[in-house]
Amino acid sequence: MRKKYAKRTNRSRRKPPIEEGEGSVDSTRPVPTVQLTLPVPEILAGLHGAIEETATRAGVLIMRTLLEEEVERLAGEKHKHNPDRQGLRWGKEESHVVFGGRKIAVEKPRVRSVAGKEIPLERFRLFQAGARMEEAVAREVIAGVSTRDYEGAINGVADGYGIRRSSVSRHWKAISQERLSEFMERPLGALNLVAVLIDGIEFKEALLIAALGVDATGKKHVLGIWQGTTENAELSKGLLQDLVRRGLSTVERLLFVLDGSKALAKAVRQVFGEKAEIQRCHVHKERNVLDHLPENRKRTVRMRLRAAWNMKDHEEARSELLRLTRYLKDLNPSAAKSLEEGLDETLTLHRLGVPESLRRSLRTTNSIESCFSSTRKYCRNVKHWRAGSMTLRWAGTMMIEAERRFRRLKGFRSMPRLLVTLGRDIDSERALA
Repeated sequence: MRKKYAKRTNRSRRKPPIEEGEGSVDSTRPVPTVQLTLPVPEILAGLHGAIEETATRAGVLIMRTLLEEEVERLAGEKHKHNPDRQGLRWGKEESHVVFGGRKIAVEKPRVRSVAGKEIPLERFRLFQAGARMEEAVAREVIAGVSTRDYEGAINGVADGYGIRRSSVSRHWKAISQERLSEFMERPLGALNLVAVLIDGIEFKEALLIAALGVDATGKKHVLGIWQGTTENAELSKGLLQDLVRRGLSTVERLLFVLDGSKALAKAVRQVFGEKAEIQRCHVHKERNVLDHLPENRKRTVRMRLRAAWNMKDHEEARSELLRLTRYLKDLNPSAAKSLEEGLDETLTLHRLGVPESLRRSLRTTNSIESCFSSTRKYCRNVKHWRAGSMTLRWAGTMMIEAERRFRRLKGFRSMPRLLVTLGRDIDSERALA
């Protein structure tokens, strides 16, 4: 009998759980579930290396499967007689394929013809091609990885070889020499060049003369790069003749933007004659004049030079430069002589009536300086420059890479005006007007 003081509660009426087999189970009662919180990021981080390794092994396995398929096509299925087969299986030999920027050892299957001659496997030739390794090295070096750091920069999940500093250097030397040779033989006839910029640049204790072309749509093209000790007339003439050999026209009227070298201007006249329009670089001319002056006079002369060159009218600009020349004769005759030399050639764009927006871009060789600025950045990891050929290879290869990032010349929409002045056909460029 329940005592009066015993209170009726839910807790007192709760029954113990029924063990399996002891009674019926209520199907309407929810089945208890257990949730565990797992450190998923940590688990995935631990599996990351295994996933990459599996993917790498899968890639190598696909290569082997493709090779075996080619062997089967030539020699037929194993242990089956095929009277029409082209060859016979002839064992295997140790070799390698290029995968993930390194060489991986594999067993190469061999096939011989019925006559007993080796049948080369086309797919294996593609997998083993030295160009694959060289392209992988070039991609990393251009991205800024030094040859000594190449081994640590590439993916390390695949066991391989051919990634030591000496091997990487050999691959880079081969690919850079190949690219430089192709670059120096590129045909120029189809570029429809309107202007050619030429400047001598000091690069890694060497003098390099670079040529940059601007076509009728304002696009810039690296035309060539040559090495010399000085910008003498013979070297300048040789590089211009090389451009002509590759297709640069000597019949059409061209604009040449040159640095302060008198030898280079002389060579242009010898090769291209009276049709060549020569524009002297304002930056080089200003630098040559100011080098003769004391510090307290440079600011005034610099302002007067720039004011004259910024004038729109050709005759007014020329008159101002002549007045400055007379002023410099009393101040420093050497500075006056420097300004007199090629004075009219600093105003060629004024004489041709080139619009100011385009004149700003073509009155200096800053486009070449900008190109070499990128080249120096790409070459920053090189510590020892052993020979002139090394300098030329690196500079040429990196200039090709810089060319891919070129933008159109500022003021390119005024190119039709320059084309009309030069007597060039503008039918294909009317959209720019």
